[in-house]
Amino acid sequence: MNANTPRALAQRCAEQMFQQDTCAQAMGMHIDAVDAGYAQVSMTVGPQMLNGHQTCHGGQLFSLADTAFAYACNSQGLAAVASGCSIDFVRPALAGDRLTASAAVRHQGKATGLYDVEIVNQRGKTVAWFRGRAHRLGHRILGDQA
Repeated sequence: MNANTPRALAQRCAEQMFQQDTCAQAMGMHIDAVDAGYAQVSMTVGPQMLNGHQTCHGGQLFSLADTAFAYACNSQGLAAVASGCSIDFVRPALAGDRLTASAAVRHQGKATGLYDVEIVNQRGKTVAWFRGRAHRLGHRILGDQA
């Protein structure tokens, strides 16, 4: 792959961020795919992620979606953070479920962006919808390397 393509930049940014993302690592998340304005992150629901109803805790789902959102909104090499997010839970996730969060840009301006994330289970059923608003910080993820 050409090192100067948008996809290659997105992959380098995601790798750099993941090295320091101890939360995603601790939750067993994996980056499945990344491209300019897009990221797919997955994890398996473990017993430590269950709430009192024995379904995946909403905070765990939010963290998965937020992580995919983070890699998508930083994929163009410009550092960005969330300025606001919301999530709608559609169906429960259970212990052992393999969840995949796919984040895609809907609009990216000079300083702010809007991203949608869908979380699906291993059967392709939607578990949650997440919408994130991003704010760019004015510096690059990779410093002057990008």
